[in-house]
Amino acid sequence: MLDRKFIVENVDAVMQNCLNRGVTADVSKLVELESKRREVLQHVQDLNRQANEVSKTIGKAKSDEERESRKEEGRRLRQSKDVSQAEHDELDARIEAIQCTLPNMSHPAAPIGKDDKANLELRRGDHEPRAFDFPPKDHVDLGTALELFDFEAGARTTGHGFYFLKNDAVLLELALQQFAVKLMVGEGFTPCITPDIARNEILHGTGYQPRGDETQIYSIENTDLSLVATAEITLGGLFAGQTLSEEELPQKWCGISHCYRTEAGAHGRATRGLYRVHQFTKVEMFAFTTPQQSDAMLDHFCSLECRIFDELGLPYRVVDTATGDLGGPAYRKFDLEAWMPGRGEQGEFGEVTSTSNCTDFQSRRLNIRYRKTGEKGTHFVHTLNGTAIALSRALIAIVENYQQADGSVVVPRVLRPAVGKQRIESKRPDKSTA
Repeated sequence: MLDRKFIVENVDAVMQNCLNRGVTADVSKLVELESKRREVLQHVQDLNRQANEVSKTIGKAKSDEERESRKEEGRRLRQSKDVSQAEHDELDARIEAIQCTLPNMSHPAAPIGKDDKANLELRRGDHEPRAFDFPPKDHVDLGTALELFDFEAGARTTGHGFYFLKNDAVLLELALQQFAVKLMVGEGFTPCITPDIARNEILHGTGYQPRGDETQIYSIENTDLSLVATAEITLGGLFAGQTLSEEELPQKWCGISHCYRTEAGAHGRATRGLYRVHQFTKVEMFAFTTPQQSDAMLDHFCSLECRIFDELGLPYRVVDTATGDLGGPAYRKFDLEAWMPGRGEQGEFGEVTSTSNCTDFQSRRLNIRYRKTGEKGTHFVHTLNGTAIALSRALIAIVENYQQADGSVVVPRVLRPAVGKQRIESKRPDKSTA
């Protein structure tokens, strides 16, 4: 969350930022309540000081009557202090409720706009969209013919938006996962397989809402636990309540997890198949840095995402995400959108990864700090997250971009050793040549 003092001292900027992000929040009410809270806090401190002063004089009383009188005055002052403290705590809770609705501030260079239509294209990858000499199919048709995906079985066993990966799709997903993790380890990331469940306080800390009409989170009934939508949640909670030394920063982690999302209201041709599903596997990057390191780390994360898709031979573009599409915790966010020939009527770019600098927005909620050698006090770390690879969407891009006229799919060169073949072909016999 934003620092309360910062909000009070920068009311106009915070209100404009909410407007730019399309967030409704009563900033003026927060400032009003904060002013009242400070007054009440001062009263609490005054009453506590007075009670302490009276307590010190009890032993100096010259008579029992005077002693009892001073004791009674001390009790009265402490009771008044307790009443004022309760008022203070109620005000504090009301302020925090508003504070939690405020998004992070936005980078000055972030495009201002209400949704992804205002995103600004920054650059494109090494590979241009392929010119097909045949009508390209989408991944659903290709995957059905090659027996890679089974959406009907997923719907029967679990529900719409779930699926079975089969045959070579399993090998392809595992190869992608291994490829991404090896690259991350080579870049100094600590790899881990994270829990798929987290406490709701950790979800709140990373900026996710585990309850409510707008949530995208699957919560576990009668517990304080939820299924994670991304390993960002568990990696972000890795050092919750901890204080690191400056020498320990930056720290780079990559986590493998299943991701669960309700995806409420997401329908249409552009979201069919694997593009928007309720469960998928993801390799996530996460970093803890000092404030001075976070801008460079964001660029580093973005460059690694680009490197992955360049090595996979896939066309993509990088966009600077507009304020209305940033998400609450993000200060700045870059999306990588891969070209998907089967998306839309003539092919479209579709988001496959994103990376965000959340500054101290998450660490303030999670209370993750660092200490500088030789200095008193502590500072909040900066946190960053980035998708190394979301397996379901990477599969879409590979299957659609590497499809051949005969319906087969060529395996990207970097994945062939793990997949064990150069081409994915139908397992069904060709009856036309029988």
